[in-house]
Amino acid sequence: MDDEEADPVGGPLPAAESLDDKLLGYSETAIRYVEVVAALVLVLLFAIGVFDLGLQIFQSALRGDITDPLVVVGFIDTALLLFIIVEVYQTVVAYTQESETRRIVRLVIYTGVIAMVRKAIIFRTGEYASEEAALLAAGAYTLIILGLAALLLVERRTRGTLPESG
Repeated sequence: MDDEEADPVGGPLPAAESLDDKLLGYSETAIRYVEVVAALVLVLLFAIGVFDLGLQIFQSALRGDITDPLVVVGFIDTALLLFIIVEVYQTVVAYTQESETRRIVRLVIYTGVIAMVRKAIIFRTGEYASEEAALLAAGAYTLIILGLAALLLVERRTRGTLPESG
């Protein structure tokens, strides 16, 4: 079953009969409008971020420090942040379209992987009070990345074997 063919989570709401049912219907409509607004805000943030990244690259080229490794890491950091915005956008859209729960979980895992890779790329030991604190943070990042990778692996391997949720 494709994501687009999946039934909404919990199925469609029954016809409103009582005041409670009507209020729930209104709240469901309000949530959908807020989700759409959130998606539009993310689109705006992405557009601003792409413009900003282009501007950073252009200014670095003019200054002549575009080949500086720290500047390049800054570009990568910004690009990964843009990927996170895209993944969050896709998650909001999946919620709005009432996609299958499995697709939403997959998007959240992807967002986590991108966020942690971003953290690993910009990791600097000098930002911590002590070497022990830096080592603890690096260990925590490693555990989170390995956990997310394991979740992603399990999700991919069980994609065709589990009954569709949703």
